[in-house]
Amino acid sequence: MTITTTDLIALRRDLHRHPELGLDLPRTQAAVVAALSDLDLEIRTGTSLSSVTAVLRGTDAGSGDGPRRSVLLRGDMDALPMEELLDTDHRSTVEGRMHACGHDLHTAMLVGAAHALHARRADLPGDVIFMFQPGEEGHDGAAHMIEEGVLDAAGSRPDAAWALHVFAARLPAGVVASRSGPLLAAANELYVTVHGRGGHGSAPERALDPVPVAAAMVTGLQTLMSRIVSPFDPTVLTVGEFHAGTAPNIIPGSARFAATLRCFDDDVLDVLERETVRYCNGIATAHGLTADVVFQRNYPVTVNDDDAIATARRVVADTLSGADDATGSRWLDLPTPVTGAEDFSRILQAVPGAMLFLGACVDGADPSTAPDNHSPLAHFDDAVMGDGVAVLTALALATLSGSPASAAN
Repeated sequence: MTITTTDLIALRRDLHRHPELGLDLPRTQAAVVAALSDLDLEIRTGTSLSSVTAVLRGTDAGSGDGPRRSVLLRGDMDALPMEELLDTDHRSTVEGRMHACGHDLHTAMLVGAAHALHARRADLPGDVIFMFQPGEEGHDGAAHMIEEGVLDAAGSRPDAAWALHVFAARLPAGVVASRSGPLLAAANELYVTVHGRGGHGSAPERALDPVPVAAAMVTGLQTLMSRIVSPFDPTVLTVGEFHAGTAPNIIPGSARFAATLRCFDDDVLDVLERETVRYCNGIATAHGLTADVVFQRNYPVTVNDDDAIATARRVVADTLSGADDATGSRWLDLPTPVTGAEDFSRILQAVPGAMLFLGACVDGADPSTAPDNHSPLAHFDDAVMGDGVAVLTALALATLSGSPASAAN
């Protein structure tokens, strides 16, 4: 069976209409298995999560010199817990759930790459691991799949790993962007509960009010960040939750807040953990209160291999055409990292490779102002999936033929 772009668009839109969250994606898993069923693949589903690992064995024996090569291609599959506000014919049919980060496109593109590479299996001097991953959105699905053996699914560790992530904004449709070194930040969370003594709002002197103390922490942490880390080491701290009280005239017994912290260096991360915890405890003590402070490390920094990026740059130039700029290339070298985070970082900690971004801004929209990923109005142009399939396929072929050079390390 030959899969067409029309088929992939239909698959993507079906997934978009039926988004699933977290690690448990039974309908999505079944759709992927069905889309691969006509191919000669070794398919294994997860036990602790609804993952799909499919291995394509190339039948070209090659020269027989050295170990057999393999490559991993990853596509994440989970949606986000948010209501879709965009009115399309494939709008989410599940209340409070939406594919707002483009994982439905990633899944369909990886299915397309599996079909394209399967058609060329007689020319493949190695094996391809297709990693269909649940739980990227805060559930660390990559760690679960690593624990269940995805990196050894072909019999040995891959020589390189690749992932392609679409952007609803920022990039023009069809442009591929990435960079060597740090690409995405380490994502961490700070949870603080300030314990005081409740009372009546008319008599604060008879209580120990936790609200102004927690508020002092929230504002003071911003100053702290600028004093404990070099300005040449990018960091971000954003407080996304603050909870206290039940009525305007009641001093609550506690107040709590939660923040996300982002950085691009493990040494900086150590400083952030030590100093934010120390600061919050100190502020509480200074006011005669106590605090429970928890610093939780989540996804590590996503670091692209230098040689992998050189390979990707060449592959995109050779594979995609029709650029509007003077260079004739659809590749863009990003000047700085992005402060988002990804659990594909765990794959890149184990094997060399890279994550690339693919512009999927809809026709007629301005990438600089279009709703971005994670917006309830995020809109992705599924016409770019053909480009994504072509790039993933070419990256796999390049790896199996011997690039990137550092993959042999």
